Amino acid sequence: MALNIPKCLELVNIDKGMTSPAAKVPYYPLVVDRGKGATVIDVDGNHYIDLLSSAGAVNTGHCHPRIVDAIKKQTENLILYTPVYMYHEPLIQLSQKLFDITPGEYRKRVFYGLCGSDANDGTIKMARTATKRKKIISFYRAYHGSTYGALSLSAVSLPMHRGLGPLLPEIHHIPYPDVYRTPYSGMDEDDVTKYCVERINELFKTCVPAEEVAAIFFEPIQGDAGLIVPPKSYVKALRQICDTYNILFVSEEVQQGFGRTGKWFGIENFDVVPDVVVMGKAIASGMPLGAVVAKAELMEQWEAPAHLFTAAGNPVCCAAACATVDVIRDEKLRENATAIGAYALARLKEMQNRFEFIGDVRGIGLSIGVDLVKDRETKERNTEAAAKICYQAWQKGLLLSFFSGSVLRIQPPLVISKDQMESALSKIEEAFEDYESGIIPDSVLETVKGW
Repeated sequence: MALNIPKCLELVNIDKGMTSPAAKVPYYPLVVDRGKGATVIDVDGNHYIDLLSSAGAVNTGHCHPRIVDAIKKQTENLILYTPVYMYHEPLIQLSQKLFDITPGEYRKRVFYGLCGSDANDGTIKMARTATKRKKIISFYRAYHGSTYGALSLSAVSLPMHRGLGPLLPEIHHIPYPDVYRTPYSGMDEDDVTKYCVERINELFKTCVPAEEVAAIFFEPIQGDAGLIVPPKSYVKALRQICDTYNILFVSEEVQQGFGRTGKWFGIENFDVVPDVVVMGKAIASGMPLGAVVAKAELMEQWEAPAHLFTAAGNPVCCAAACATVDVIRDEKLRENATAIGAYALARLKEMQNRFEFIGDVRGIGLSIGVDLVKDRETKERNTEAAAKICYQAWQKGLLLSFFSGSVLRIQPPLVISKDQMESALSKIEEAFEDYESGIIPDSVLETVKGW
C-alpha cells in the first residue's frame, strides 16, 4: 500500500523550484517534521524507523532531551560572541572533553569549524604549515566533503569535480584496501595489504618524494565508498610508513566518530594512534560544528588569521557537543552500538545466504554496508536493486539509503533498541522479497537517484 503523503508531495514540488539541484541527492519525497530517538515523523504524520541518522549526524538520536536542554539553557545565556576575539566557557569545556576521548597520550590542541568539510580544509593548512611540506596523499573513492580542500581530497564521484577545476594542487590519490572488490581475483587480506602498500612505495619511487609529503588522510572505514573496512595489517603498515618518513597520519573521523563503531573513534578498532583526528557530523548531535584535535606542536607553528570563522565553536554548538559526549558515555551508547551492530550484521549475513543479489555484508558496530550485485562472481554493482529496495523500505516505514551505487547504508542512531532494529531488519527482508519477486515498479527509479 502506498503511503499517504499529500503535504510531503506539495512541499517537495515547491522545494524543487527553489533550491539548487547540486545540493540534493533525493531518495524519496519525504518531508521531515519531527524526530525522537530512532524515529522520524513526516509532515503527513507517517512514522519511520531511521537507519540513516541524518547522514550519521545524530548518533544520540533525534532531539535527545539532554541535548535539547543543553541547547535551550545556552541560548538563554549567549548564542554567539565570536571566539576569534573573545573567549567563552563552553568551548573550553568541550576542548577538554575532546582531549579526554581522542586517542594519544601526547599534548593536544584543537581548532573548530562549522562542519567536517572545513575541518579537512583546516587540516591541510595545518599539515603544510607544520611540516613545511606541500604534498598530501588521500585515497581513491574517498569522500571528505564539499569545500575546495575537502573536495580536492575526495575521489568518489565525478559530478563532484566536473567543471570545478582547478582544485588544490599537490594532492595525490592511492588505492584503498578493499578486500571485497580486490585489485586481482583470488586475493586475501594479506595480498590486498601488500598490494596497497606497494602502491605507496611505487608512488614514492616514481613521482611523489616521500620527504615532500605532509600528511596522509585516512578514513578508518571508507564511508561513502560503501563502508569499506580495511585489514588491520594495512592500517598498521600505513602508520609505520608515516613514522618512517615523518608524515602526519590523519584519521578522518567525520562519519565514523562519536561511538559509531562501538569506539569513540573508528581508528581505535585498529590499534593505531593517529597524529590528527578530524571530526564533524555527530560531534554536536546535529548542530553545525567541526573540530580537529592534533598534537599541540602542529598547531603552534601557524598564526591567525590562517584558519578561523566567526561562528566556529559558538557557545550553543559547544554546549550541544559537551552534552553529546556525556550522553554517549553515560548511556553506554558505544556498548549499544557494538551489541546491536553485531546482531544486525548476523541477521544480514543470514539474508545473504538467501538472496543471491547480496554480494557482501560488512561493517563494525552500527556502521554496516550491504553490497548489492548483479552477479556474485563479477561483483557488478546493482544500482537498480539498491534504489528499488530503499524506496520499498520507505513505503514500509523505514528510512534506508544507499551510496557507492549499490551499498545499503545502515547507520541508525546509537540509541536504537533491539526491538526497533529487529523491526527494521524485517522490513528490509520484506523489501528484498519484493525485489526478488519483481513487484517493485521501474517507475520508482524516476524518484530515487541516490549517491
